[in-house]
Order: sequence, then structure tokens, then C-alpha cells
Amino acid sequence: MPDSPLNLMFLLRDQSAHIQSAWEQIHNHLQAQSSVYVSAVSIIEDFSPHDSEVDLVVVLGGDGAILRACRQMRLKQLPMIGVNLGRLGFLADLTPEGFCKNFALILERKYKIVEHLMFECKHIKADGNVDSYLGLNEVVISSAGALSMIDVELAVDNELVTTYSGDGLIISTPVGSTAHSLSAGGPILKQDLQAFVITPICPHTPSNRPLVDNANCLYSLTAANVPEGAMLVIDGQIKVPYSAGDRLEITKASVTFKLARIPGFNYYSRLNRKLGWGGQPKYGAE
Repeated sequence: MPDSPLNLMFLLRDQSAHIQSAWEQIHNHLQAQSSVYVSAVSIIEDFSPHDSEVDLVVVLGGDGAILRACRQMRLKQLPMIGVNLGRLGFLADLTPEGFCKNFALILERKYKIVEHLMFECKHIKADGNVDSYLGLNEVVISSAGALSMIDVELAVDNELVTTYSGDGLIISTPVGSTAHSLSAGGPILKQDLQAFVITPICPHTPSNRPLVDNANCLYSLTAANVPEGAMLVIDGQIKVPYSAGDRLEITKASVTFKLARIPGFNYYSRLNRKLGWGGQPKYGAE
């Protein structure tokens, strides 16, 4: 076991009874352990990454809580492990009981830090103002409440690809490939790949299929005619109006999302369980 105490920080999704109960369960377990130091316990929105030196950030919530925590860390991404109190749990894959059961491995630092692609999205508005967003899952231009089609032009490294007509367009990371992109018919990518997935939402032209391209490219999105109510959505959590003349530039971020995985994690086994892949049908008399 390492000589120095394991320095942990806990980020809680909110102050709900469900979250507080899980924290109490974990806290009681930690009190019986030696060589553990809890440097801070904070609600995600109150957390500041400046001057934070920890071995591991433990997020209590679900995948949505991890997305918020990741953006809250901004350019100082800290190694993170998730305790799942949500629904699917692709990223937050341990239950409170599982965290306590596997804590000996965590204490001995037998986890592996896997770095994942993040993106930077610049929203260059028609009036010249620019807003920048750091994200982990996806960028979406959606016709949203307009209830009409939107035409989105895509260029990769300033080379025109095509114009997608439909309900919108998704540019997703591999981590985000099991989120909105998957529900729109996009492919599942191994989470550690360096690539983006471009997935049209309900395309008017059936031949407009999802596209996978290199993460080192510049992806530019424009729309000449934008229906009122169209939105730019980041990670399903940040929603801002998108107007005619606006432009989006999506690039690989300068930082990566650092996710801790304990021994025994299997990505395809996780997909099988979470997505309900049943394999071959079972024939025979019943």
C-alpha cells in the first residue's frame, strides 16, 4: 500500500435525501479506514477547481452529474470516479455498495486512469460576439420548438461536406456516442477513440448517414435559414438560442476527461447490460 494517504474529494449532484443517504453510507465506511483523507465535500455547482490537489474526485449522482462536474473543472481536469445514483450509468458505474466493496482496490491505487476526448465549441454569433463551451458528450443544433426543418451546412477543415436537412445535427465524442447520437441512429464508438461522430436528426434525405471523422479536424456548422426556436445544446444541459448567421466551430479540447476504472471493468459487458443486448433468441418449446 502507498505510504501517503489517499486524498479524496467528493462532489455531490445536489442536496436531495437520496444523495445525502448515499454520502452517509460511504462516509461511514471511510471512517473505518486508515490512510484516507477527504479534503472536501461539495455540491458540484459550488466546486472550484483552482488549487485542488487530490488523487481522486468521487462524484455522487449519475452520468449527468459527471458531465456537470467535468465542465465545472474547466481546464483543470482531475481524475474522477462515479457512484451511480441515476439511471443508465455508462460513466458512473459503481453503486454505493460497489464503491465500498471495491474500496480496498481504490485505496491501493489499483485503478487505471483512462483519458477521453473532450471538445471546445465556439458559438460565433451574427453580431460578432463569441461564446465558448467545454463539453464531453455532444454539440447539437436542433430545430427544437420550431417544429420545422432546419438546414445545417457542415464543413470539415473548411472543406464543404454537405447540407443536412432535418430536425438538426449532432456532433458527438466517443463518450457521447451512447447518448443522443445513439438514439438518433448513430454508431457506438469505443470510448477511448480520437474521433467525432456526425449524426443527422431525422434527416429529410435518407442517404444522409452518420459520419465518423478524425478528432484533430475543425468542424464548422452554419445555417442560413433558421426557424424561430432553434437551439444550440451542449451535453443536453446547456441550451442557448441559435440564430441565422451564427456559426459553430467544434475542435478537440486542450484537456481530456480523466476517468478512473477499477480492475475487472469490461466495456462490452457494460454495453450488453446497460443496453439490454439479449444476443441470439432462445428457440424451443415452452
